[in-house]
Amino acid sequence: MIKIKCADGVEANAYLIEAKSKTNNWVFVFQEWWGLNDHIKREADNLFNDLGNVNVIALDMYDGKLATDPQSAGKYMQEFKKERGAEIVKGALAFAGPTAKVGTIGWCFGGGQSMQASLIAGTQAAACVIYYGQPEDNIERLKTLNCDVLDIWPTQDKWINKELTDKFVANMKAAGKNLTVKSYEADHAFANPSNPKHNKELAADAYKNTLAFFKARLK
Repeated sequence: MIKIKCADGVEANAYLIEAKSKTNNWVFVFQEWWGLNDHIKREADNLFNDLGNVNVIALDMYDGKLATDPQSAGKYMQEFKKERGAEIVKGALAFAGPTAKVGTIGWCFGGGQSMQASLIAGTQAAACVIYYGQPEDNIERLKTLNCDVLDIWPTQDKWINKELTDKFVANMKAAGKNLTVKSYEADHAFANPSNPKHNKELAADAYKNTLAFFKARLK
């Protein structure tokens, strides 16, 4: 765990795994609505080990708060300020440096944060992976996106539903951006082993697609 300086004067927490040999490839990892817990740190470890030649940093978007029940998780997510989130991402970008090529990934709440981080990263954005997260719906904002997006979409998700996903597809097309949607016959949070909706086989396939997507863009 490290501290990152932010322009708003409040340091951010992050879990950092640095590549053994120097590289400009980075992956920013974004938590579910629970917070930066051990599960997300394990996801960061897995990405680091399986991608190779990459620095991985998991950002604590809740500034130290961790939820263990849905009530707290919902409360923390509602209390989250997008302005603070942007400051944390900008702090991480400054930490990674101006030559960093940045891939982003997140699940649930973090899926939306992954999209926002890639927008904030500007020309440094290299790849964006969203697992059942809220997409950006402002076409003018999407036009500023500088990377391809992989959307892992469970078709039984009541929150990130078909209507929302179809709109995202249409918006990305209107913005002239590349979006790949991988659909899975599963429910929200199917990639989390601690969730009752977890589907081991489908989660493994989604992860395989995630690795291929990052490897093609973080050379």
